[in-house]
Amino acid sequence: MRRYATSKLRIGLLLALCAAAVFIASSSFAQANGGATEPPKALRQGLLQMLISNVDFVSITIGLLSITGLTFIIQGFIKIRAAALIPESSTEHIRELIGRREFKELIDFTENDPSFVSRALNPALKRAPSFSSMKEAMETAVAEQTAEQFRKIEYLNIIGNLGPLLGLLGTVLGMIYAFQDLMRAGGDAKPAELAGGISIALGHTFLGLFLAIPCLAAFGIQRTMVDRLTTQGALISEELLLLIKPAEAKPAAASVASIRPGATPQPAIPGARKAPVPVPPMPS
Repeated sequence: MRRYATSKLRIGLLLALCAAAVFIASSSFAQANGGATEPPKALRQGLLQMLISNVDFVSITIGLLSITGLTFIIQGFIKIRAAALIPESSTEHIRELIGRREFKELIDFTENDPSFVSRALNPALKRAPSFSSMKEAMETAVAEQTAEQFRKIEYLNIIGNLGPLLGLLGTVLGMIYAFQDLMRAGGDAKPAELAGGISIALGHTFLGLFLAIPCLAAFGIQRTMVDRLTTQGALISEELLLLIKPAEAKPAAASVASIRPGATPQPAIPGARKAPVPVPPMPS
């Protein structure tokens, strides 16, 4: 299951499902009226031919968004992987540099390495030796990277929500065309005369749904992947930051006792008062 979640197989399965949906819809649409003596031309040509013969600005817009959405889907599944976002080679190299206490090389490596862990640790390393400042810088870097990853896949959500709206726009236009044909026929239009506008309306509805379903499905999957990988990267970054945590300052009592060997701090006497400090006379 883990291998499937990080492999390119899911991309092929998604494309195969899209192709199968087009094939099934085209075949069923073409065979819906197969027993008639003279089936309509749109049914005989199939769904794809009908859509091509009724190309307008709505269908062109949906087609362009489909290509864009498919590009974002493929890029997302390629980039949102553990091997690309939090590669083990980078993490192990950082561990080795910390183990050898080579902090100068560690800063240089995290400065040039594009992995999630390096980009989270580099701002923290520049805030040393204050551990509180280092931790705050790392948390800010993790939040920025997480937001950046979510922004990259947000386009799929936008395209998926635009699909049904564009389909509704095409449906309204198709119904307008159908009623215009009915008006030109004086209210006595035959069904064949109204079929053009209705087919345009239903074709646009199909295109809008065909655009929205894969984009929204891919967005939901990739959002879950981003959340899981960024959380894992944040935990690894925090673990590595604790390995380079500066030594805490010793208590003041211990440092005072170290001034005179064998001296021990004397406890305060309850009720004791300090000797009054003489106040110098005010100048006349």
